Amino acid sequence: MWKRLIKNFTKKQKRAFYHILVGSVVFLLGAFVPDRYGLPLIINIAAFCIVGLDVVKKAVKNIARGQVFDENFLMAIATIGAFFVGEYSEGVAVMLFYQVGELFQSYAVNKSRKSIAALMDIRPDYANVERNKELLTVDPEEVKIDEIIIVKPGEKVPLDGVVIEGNSTLDTAALTGESVPRKVEAGQDILSGVINLSGVLRICVKKPFGESTVAKILDLVENASSKKSKSENFITKFARYYTPAVVIAALILAVVPPILLPGAAFSDWIHRALIFLVISCPCALVISIPLSFFGGIGGASKAGVLVKGSNYLEALSQAEMIVFDKTGTLTKGTFQVTEICPENISKEELLRLAAYAESYSSHPISQSLKQAYAREIDASKVEEVEEFSGKGVKAVVEGTTVYAGNRKLMLMQNIAVDESDLIGTIVHVACNGKYAGYILIADEIKEDAKDAVQAILQLGIKRTVMLTGDNRETGEAVAAKLGLNEVYTELLPGDKMDKMEELFQKKSEKGKLVYVGDGINDAPVLTRADIGIAMGALGSDAAIEAADIVIMTDEPSKIADALRISRKTIGIVKQNILFALGIKGLFLIMGAFGVANMWEAVFADVGVSVIAILNAMRALHYQVPGGSLENREVGLR
Repeated sequence: MWKRLIKNFTKKQKRAFYHILVGSVVFLLGAFVPDRYGLPLIINIAAFCIVGLDVVKKAVKNIARGQVFDENFLMAIATIGAFFVGEYSEGVAVMLFYQVGELFQSYAVNKSRKSIAALMDIRPDYANVERNKELLTVDPEEVKIDEIIIVKPGEKVPLDGVVIEGNSTLDTAALTGESVPRKVEAGQDILSGVINLSGVLRICVKKPFGESTVAKILDLVENASSKKSKSENFITKFARYYTPAVVIAALILAVVPPILLPGAAFSDWIHRALIFLVISCPCALVISIPLSFFGGIGGASKAGVLVKGSNYLEALSQAEMIVFDKTGTLTKGTFQVTEICPENISKEELLRLAAYAESYSSHPISQSLKQAYAREIDASKVEEVEEFSGKGVKAVVEGTTVYAGNRKLMLMQNIAVDESDLIGTIVHVACNGKYAGYILIADEIKEDAKDAVQAILQLGIKRTVMLTGDNRETGEAVAAKLGLNEVYTELLPGDKMDKMEELFQKKSEKGKLVYVGDGINDAPVLTRADIGIAMGALGSDAAIEAADIVIMTDEPSKIADALRISRKTIGIVKQNILFALGIKGLFLIMGAFGVANMWEAVFADVGVSVIAILNAMRALHYQVPGGSLENREVGLR
């Protein structure tokens, strides 16, 4: 029985448990010895030393360091004071109960930390790298870009790269919270931290370990606790002034009434002051509030939502307006040519000129044109390439001056175009100053985007807005399909920032504005927003670095999950603050008037702490109601 009970204890917790056990036996022995030769006092002192000596030592050490007013000081003064007023057994019993509560509290906190640590158990221990026709096992940090690594079934993928040989299924649960395995084959990107389930994979490394997905996740979670929320900062400052105040109040309570009140005994008022000290300990708040945020961040990580600090988790609960980028955020960002409409030129030639003109660009639209052309591009045929931000490109292709881009680029060349009946991304092409036709490119809306917007609105978000550089017809069509409140189209990167400033004027003073994006041009806007959310799996490194929260699965529905998690966490924090302050306030008044005894005082301290900590652990175990496409449990239970 005892072995099962202490199986999950740490070494320190086992030591505390045995001290409590032996101390309890000695304390009970004291209740049966005859009241002669000071035996009850001697036995109670022995029991107190076994159970409470470490608390007294901690109090003395902290006083030497200048940290006087903590729970160890309060408990030491209160229990030793009980001996001086003749309440031997009460002093021991209070220390016993306090140590039982501390042990349970330590176990609860340690269990919560282990749960969160298990979520982050994604760091690979080694990498199998091919060097000089040999397979070597090395530290992932030693692998260089463009080296080939082998990942066998059951192994973690140690670095980000591209699969060059093999196909398999991947367990991405630790990284993204997804329970369904994903397939991967040659030519596809693969992220570090996922587990290879079946086939052998040869992967060409594209990022060093320090810049890999798994390294960034670990860094985000490890550093999240350094960014404190307003609630945590409040509790830290509160404890700094609160504890000295109650010690002074207890001193006044012990000395002033016996002097002023006729017939008042010093022993009675000292006893009340000791009870007052035990009740006043603020550890319920100091421990449970950070633990609530720690649990919320850990639970969000399990759901595939990385929160960079508890301050961002708290701010997200106050979200009032959510602004979306379109491409790669609400849509898949995988463009495909769906229509080629030439004027006085063949379809093949129009596509060829557009593909050559866009050949130097890495923009998704440029990639789709090159993919549709499906032939090798001879870079020597392209000269004088010039890119117009938010408009398109100009290039000389085999002596022909080609402009390829949107309507704004055509207007720069004094070429009028009509887009009234077209829905999609349109690339207009002009050759030597004459209009040559257009190419229509479609970008598919993400499967869960509509459900995500509906869920966000149901959570009470007042306004959902989309900002896009796409044409008005396409932008409005996407917004209508998703049920967004507002849409602003044909925006250049700089226009997005201007529009954000306008939107800031439309929210309330306490409300927060959230921006969700994924591209390099979204980085400034993500930084400007109250809370920036980046799509992490496919998003740019710049966007992920600038964001406060990262969605690892690229699913917009995870935004609703993050909102629920943040609100649940803040709800728990508020519950703990109100509960702890309310109970302590009541018992402090009772203690001052002599109504509360030492046992009730310990409940007001240790009991409240344990209840608050158990409540804080709920932040880690919370079920998101229907937050994902499959209506499955994501991360929190």
